[in-house]
Amino acid sequence: MSTVSRSAAYLDLPRTDGVRPPARALLHSPLRGVAAAIVRRRWDVTVRGADHFPVTGPVVVAANHIGFLDGPLMAILGPRPVHALTKREMFVGSMGRFLRASGQIPIWRSEPDPLAVRIALRVLRDGGVVGVFPEGTRGAGRMSRAEGGAAYLAIATGAAVVPLSVLGTRDVGGSLNSVPGPGTRMVLTYGTPLTFSRHGWPRRRDEVRDATSQIRQALLATMREAEAATGLHLPGPVPPTSAKEQL
Repeated sequence: MSTVSRSAAYLDLPRTDGVRPPARALLHSPLRGVAAAIVRRRWDVTVRGADHFPVTGPVVVAANHIGFLDGPLMAILGPRPVHALTKREMFVGSMGRFLRASGQIPIWRSEPDPLAVRIALRVLRDGGVVGVFPEGTRGAGRMSRAEGGAAYLAIATGAAVVPLSVLGTRDVGGSLNSVPGPGTRMVLTYGTPLTFSRHGWPRRRDEVRDATSQIRQALLATMREAEAATGLHLPGPVPPTSAKEQL
């Protein structure tokens, strides 16, 4: 996108011309490759379907969510750097400073967060990649429901939506914040991108709902293919004693 057309896109509603984009230096630096090497040294991580990922242009990655490592792996091992929408509760102390420095986007999950949405739109209008977990929180990862955020961002910007299946990042019976032991096999599988017609303001509810259904079905299909191809499976329900970890 040219500088002129990009500036014009900033004026689309909701406007993003006055929105400060997230940090890029750390996420877009050689340090991402160093982090990827560290991850691969500790765990047996495979990335499948990377050829499905658009080389240029705005992309929304929509992934199932089963464990603490899902977001970091999405950002570190993605074919392109990913600015993931991350629950605001994690942006405290040294962890918060690191998340901000690595370009992740804080979002309130319990209420509408217009600022987070506008920051995500700014990233996409700049031709970048935003990561979204449509389930809204970590859990069984079965995609029994999906929020409309990924669909909204795609319709508002014309971004491609790439489904991402995540397997192996939480052991069976593991708590929400648990991390699998060294050498654990993990697989990230990218599916075929979906595209939706870019639609001006306002976005219609039925349009977002239909697009969300398509994204959910594509993600379920990607997950089924990944399970069949790898022999890995979802970890099942979260133990009741760890439900408080979502807070």
